[in-house]
Amino acid sequence: MKIFPCTSIESKKADCCPSKVHVRKLITKFIGANNFAMRLFEIYPEGNTPLHTHPWEHEVFILEGEGTIFNGEESSSFKTNDVVFVAPDERHQFKNTGKTLLKFLCLIPYIKE
Repeated sequence: MKIFPCTSIESKKADCCPSKVHVRKLITKFIGANNFAMRLFEIYPEGNTPLHTHPWEHEVFILEGEGTIFNGEESSSFKTNDVVFVAPDERHQFKNTGKTLLKFLCLIPYIKE
């Protein structure tokens, strides 16, 4: 068992995203999690992730802020305490549409090769 403050993990610019998107990789294989990863995303106002797809699902919990998720055709709004499920191979892009920081937990499975 491991307990630690999330602020002990450095917030870094997300490799996949513009400068307004940062991520803290909270739970990973490096601490013994072999099935899932937990990441804390922080998207600054007017920031967004790229529109993309991949073969794994996302489970997302919105901690604070508001935004939209865009699938290339339609946008759906979300806010604090909402949950978002992104199915495998579903196009998606998270956008911060608010005036404050958007923070959400994103859980993904590790893909076994």
